[in-house]
Amino acid sequence: MMISSKNKVATATSRRWLHLMVALVPAALAAPAGAQLEQALTAQVETDRNAAEVQARIDAVRDRTLDAAGRYAQALAEAESLERYNDQLAEQVQSQEEEIASIERQLVEIEQTNREVQPLMQQMVDTLAQFIELDIPFLLEERTNRVQNLRNLMPRADVTISDKYRLILEAYQIELEYGHTLETYEGRLTSGGVERTVEFAQLGRVSLMYRTLDGSETGYWDAEKEEWVADESYREAVEEAIRVAKRDGAPDLLTVPVPAPQEVRS
Repeated sequence: MMISSKNKVATATSRRWLHLMVALVPAALAAPAGAQLEQALTAQVETDRNAAEVQARIDAVRDRTLDAAGRYAQALAEAESLERYNDQLAEQVQSQEEEIASIERQLVEIEQTNREVQPLMQQMVDTLAQFIELDIPFLLEERTNRVQNLRNLMPRADVTISDKYRLILEAYQIELEYGHTLETYEGRLTSGGVERTVEFAQLGRVSLMYRTLDGSETGYWDAEKEEWVADESYREAVEEAIRVAKRDGAPDLLTVPVPAPQEVRS
């Protein structure tokens, strides 16, 4: 069969268009796929950026939440500490109030004690003075001066009650010790209107004897008559008492004048 030239040309043309179509189809198909990929990448980048921003905001909120929780916990701890401190202060204040109340009660009791003790101490001083006045007159000046000092001390406000009471007790203790001592001392003796310096020998409260400094006279205190009596019969006794009191020798038996016992009437 014979094909015409016109058909040949048409066939050739058709083939060229077919080849061109085949060549252009991949290119046409390839162009939309690249654009979609770029769009997908761009969207993914935007999504990642948005996710990062969201995560950053989440982290910021979390940090603020943790910081607020820490501050809250610290505030709770400080509140508990302040509460304990306030409780301790309340206990201290209560203890101080109780101590103040106790001190106030003690001050009232002290004031009451002072009102009661002051007259008692004054009576003790007066009793001591009366006792010395009625006692045998040994160390009379020293003992009366001690009582006078106590009397001068009683009205003084700068001396505490305890010190006054202590000094009174000391004076009583000294008087008590006089009762069992043997002493000798020089002093003034007034008898018959004449005052002389003599040497006394004091044997407790049993006997008080004397001897003139030149040894010309010896005597004793007569408690019944309340006067000095010269009696040479006690010369040896006085000399022995003075010797023993001065510790010039060993103690020996002494014969001394003593008042006769008297009946005590109740």
